[in-house]
Amino acid sequence: MATGNWQLATGDGDGDGDGQRLTVNVNAGRYLWAVLLVCLLVVCSASAAEQSRGVVGGGAKWATPYYVIDSKLAGPTVMITGGMHGDEPAGARAAEHIRFWTPKRGKLIIVPRLNVLALAAEKRLIADVGDLNRSFPKTGAPDKAGCAQAVAIWAFVKASKPDWLLDLHEGFAFHKSTPRSTGASIISLPKLKLGDTVKLMLDAVNASVSDEGKKFVPLRGSADGSLARAAAERLGAKTMILETCYTGQYTSLRTRQHRLMVYRLLKHLKMVGGGPHRMAPSAGKIRRVAIYNGLGTGEKTGLHLENVLRSAPGTLVRLVGPPDIAGGVLTGQFDAIVFGGGSGKGQATNIGPAGHKAVRGFVKGGGGYLGICGGAYLATSEYDWGLKIIDARTVDRKHWKRGKGKVKVEFTKLGSSILRGPATSVDINYANGPLLGPYNRKDLEDYQVLAYFRGEINENKAPKGVMMNSPAMIFGRFGAGKVILFSPHPEKIEALQGMVRCAVGYIGARAGLDLFDQGR
Repeated sequence: MATGNWQLATGDGDGDGDGQRLTVNVNAGRYLWAVLLVCLLVVCSASAAEQSRGVVGGGAKWATPYYVIDSKLAGPTVMITGGMHGDEPAGARAAEHIRFWTPKRGKLIIVPRLNVLALAAEKRLIADVGDLNRSFPKTGAPDKAGCAQAVAIWAFVKASKPDWLLDLHEGFAFHKSTPRSTGASIISLPKLKLGDTVKLMLDAVNASVSDEGKKFVPLRGSADGSLARAAAERLGAKTMILETCYTGQYTSLRTRQHRLMVYRLLKHLKMVGGGPHRMAPSAGKIRRVAIYNGLGTGEKTGLHLENVLRSAPGTLVRLVGPPDIAGGVLTGQFDAIVFGGGSGKGQATNIGPAGHKAVRGFVKGGGGYLGICGGAYLATSEYDWGLKIIDARTVDRKHWKRGKGKVKVEFTKLGSSILRGPATSVDINYANGPLLGPYNRKDLEDYQVLAYFRGEINENKAPKGVMMNSPAMIFGRFGAGKVILFSPHPEKIEALQGMVRCAVGYIGARAGLDLFDQGR
């Protein structure tokens, strides 16, 4: 029998290629033992991290889930909390992403939504609680939290014994220009002497900030009664409060900034590798949908689409911005992407050449694309800035600004099948969406019509008759992926929002997923 060496790379699951490499010397007499050893190592590596979950305050109306990812290897315990204040959502969102990270060593404990009622109400304070982040044991006072919610959270934190605690917040303005706000800062207690670590985290996030006035700065001190201060004083934990700024910045950007800062600390602690932008679980029985959230569309547009889609059973929704897309988050993490209303050219400009390439590659490789109004313009083949993922162009582009209002739309047999459109025509909101026609590209199959306009709007000297009977919704394929474009806005009418969910269910279908959701 042959002799030689086998090399086995025992990956750590983060994709950075820095797992251990084992060399096994093989000769004729030891072949079987080598095979058994290899199999054992593969099994041990695959099951290295253990995940569990639970609820803080089970049974209470403010009960909130927590997640534990234990590498089962010696290392620090890092607790990450978000959503302390309901009007500061980016921290909660980032923590929801981070719970899908796998530590190489030590343990991650994530409590993404500390204050679920305040987050639901989008308010900093709620009745019976007041400011939750002033309700934890105060300096020099008895070790007792204020309200029942804080009592349960504090008991959980104490039992978890964190070595580090990061509490993710947001400020109303940038500290550099408005010193009374803590926005864009990292706050730590002076006695903890975390300056060098804070600088590493600041450098990581500030590398992504071009505007000097929006760069993050270090701050010292923490409010008496805050979770971070209590954990530092009572438990000896190294604590920080990470603050983004929620005024004038997209949710996806602020969420990303939190991920950048948290990742840099965990990398410093040798707990992670592979990058800070894991946002969703690996493929399973859940449909993962990305929604574009950045310049070229409105902040509220993405949030509204998120609300429409998150009601679909088995669907996880994430807001993604230009740097996320350009950085490659789509492939491997999502089944479909949605570009909503706004400016197709604006969206193209802001995702840039790298984002353009990433979206095309994602769809060509089997991902789904839903474009609504501006997002429909973006997908077409006529414009230099278009994604060119469907064989369609804009008809009468000179009069693109045709006006806004409700227009009658009638579904084809295919449209009724895919979108569950009604048998009769319906009125749908329209706002200068594209009038679509074939572009006659030889490298793409012809699109199929899902619905036609049976009415028209012709303001601003737009000629009559062009919109009437033209396609309102179409379907096409790009490589292994599926593309659906809506010129009008069914998501604006509650009774028609199921069409959006059905469209995403169709374009995002893959093995192990139902074709359609059941949540119309």
